[in-house]
Amino acid sequence: MATRGHPTVVLLRQPACIRSRCQALLALAEQDALPHFSLHPERMEGVADYVVATIRQNYPELRIPYHARWRHFAAGGIDRWGGLAATLAGEPPAETARRRFDLAIVAVLLDAGAGPQWRYCDAGGQVLARSEGLGVASLEAFAHGLFSADPADPLRVDAEALESLDAARLGHAFQHSDRNPLAGLQGRAALMRNLGAALRAAPAFFGAAAPRPGGLFDILAAEARPRGLPAERILALLLEALAPVWPHRLTLHGENLGDVWHHPLAAPGGPGQGLVPFHKLSQWMSYSLAEVLEDAGIPVLDLDALTGLPEYRNGGLFLDLGLLQLRDPALARQSLAVDHPAIVEWRALTVALLDRLAGAVRERLGLDAAALPLARVLEGGSWAAGRRIARELRPDGAPPLTVASDGTVF
Repeated sequence: MATRGHPTVVLLRQPACIRSRCQALLALAEQDALPHFSLHPERMEGVADYVVATIRQNYPELRIPYHARWRHFAAGGIDRWGGLAATLAGEPPAETARRRFDLAIVAVLLDAGAGPQWRYCDAGGQVLARSEGLGVASLEAFAHGLFSADPADPLRVDAEALESLDAARLGHAFQHSDRNPLAGLQGRAALMRNLGAALRAAPAFFGAAAPRPGGLFDILAAEARPRGLPAERILALLLEALAPVWPHRLTLHGENLGDVWHHPLAAPGGPGQGLVPFHKLSQWMSYSLAEVLEDAGIPVLDLDALTGLPEYRNGGLFLDLGLLQLRDPALARQSLAVDHPAIVEWRALTVALLDRLAGAVRERLGLDAAALPLARVLEGGSWAAGRRIARELRPDGAPPLTVASDGTVF
């Protein structure tokens, strides 16, 4: 299935465009020509050493999984998805894969910043925060049929259930209260309803009888060749099929751009001048779905065509270890909107620096990109190291910059 849309919109959905525009901003940083951050490349050696130490601590045998939503479902060493999957023993593998697509897509979309106060107490009494809490809350809501309109088949996601999901019901499932506020609850509920409407409106992607995200598995499985399926195809399908879901911020030629932002120095004179794409959640979703496809016997090819993820743990690692420094330290004491030029700049530098970090980490571990793709560097890795240094520097483990979340930051 060919990717459709205006050529500039299609370009802005390609990981090669993400990478090239972020690398161009990094090149400006090397010339000390960016408005918000200075680059201190001599610190990269220390960052790489810190990440390698974190990898060896977490994965001493270097058996590192992908940076995927499935890791959060196992927070605290509990294989929660495995417990659910055991109840599906005997069903066709393709149907289990559809259910996993259903779950991963909803859980990733619900992963925008939870806020510093929110906590989730799981069915076993374990208290979790941030991404782990959101992931387990999503999984347990899925297990209880929140996203299914069929009481006899709760372990699925369908348009009918999503279209009727309001903030009160979602908040109850996520234990939201005045004393335990989940940031952006209204936005999250609206996002789920948007997803339901998108499923209903596109039977070619999601099926006609009971539209569900798992319909995308059938499309990708049909496109796979004996060698496998390119990772870029997963992302392209997600960005096209889920385009109506993204909040309406920037549009171009009548099409919603999603996680694409203005930066005054981006792509001068090029198509989409001044625009930097990231598609962070869509790429994380792609990594998560790649794992499902591989478990279903479909190899995913060229995973490193996708980029690193520009979020606050990876970006925080570079700030906390001094590789990047704010020109105006006062910004660290403010809550900044996701479209603030400093946040766009920070995210772009994070994407470009993750590629350089991956090379340095592989060199230290004696592994090549095939053995240690970027998805494993992130997991092992830069994301874990970003959390580790944040906890060492700040009692609450908060990131060095605060991004205001409305529950829909992609």
